[in-house]
Amino acid sequence: MTPERLQKMLTVLQKRQNDLTVVLENVFDPHNVSAVMRSCDAVGVQEIFVVDTIAPPAKRWGYRSSGSAYKWITVHQFTNLDACITAVRQKYERILTTHLAADAVSLYELDLTLKLGLVFGNEQNGVSAELNAAADGNFVIPQIGMIPSLNISVACAVTLYEAYRQKRLAGHYAAQKLSSEEFQKLKTQWSANEKNV
Repeated sequence: MTPERLQKMLTVLQKRQNDLTVVLENVFDPHNVSAVMRSCDAVGVQEIFVVDTIAPPAKRWGYRSSGSAYKWITVHQFTNLDACITAVRQKYERILTTHLAADAVSLYELDLTLKLGLVFGNEQNGVSAELNAAADGNFVIPQIGMIPSLNISVACAVTLYEAYRQKRLAGHYAAQKLSSEEFQKLKTQWSANEKNV
């Protein structure tokens, strides 16, 4: 590994956020999952949770759409919804779903500097009733067009960039947020991944 590449890795790790994650529920298209990974990497989200309760868990992601982001993102896969929710709750204070409901608030009214798990659901049916019931609230991305929703990977990207904007203004990227142990563990993993870029 060149010194320049190592410095790039260290710089990226220093800006990784350990208080924001994405949860994907029954997102069937591996290209959508990979596009989400790419957006997560772009704004410093280190881990995502993928729960598949309908179809078998994916063995491969859409590599082209991820732009190799799958090598730099930690993916936790589940086949049991309760187990996934429990795992997210262990690290994040609130779980918010994207759901078109009367009590949904605008994305732009949320405080995205908190320790949050942001849930995005199935391409056709959205977030399940079970996960909506377990969440602390839900939000929508305001739209003025004829179609009431965005593609899941686009919706996630819009949401993550609003989180990035808020977190940057709050100084979240100014200092390392990963613990020394987390930092070293990821540095070791990423160095190994570098061989396969």
